[in-house]
Amino acid sequence: MVKIRLSRGGSKKRPFYTVLVADQRRSNQGKFIERVGHFNPMSSDSDPSSKLVLNLERVDHWLAKGAKMSDRVNDLYKRAKAAEI
Repeated sequence: MVKIRLSRGGSKKRPFYTVLVADQRRSNQGKFIERVGHFNPMSSDSDPSSKLVLNLERVDHWLAKGAKMSDRVNDLYKRAKAAEI
């Protein structure tokens, strides 16, 4: 099954997450199908759109093909949809 999930990067105590589309059997740091965005919870910008960048068109594409989102990505997706409107 294809999952849309986060992959952690960054340094110690400075996380940076990449939103990936990957086979669920692969590790979080392993091979992925497509990178659809990123999330920087430590961003110091006052603009919330700089914390989360998500290609909603591609996420919708993968959801239509049967991909499942992790719980955290689902929360981020809802936040991005609300900010878009």
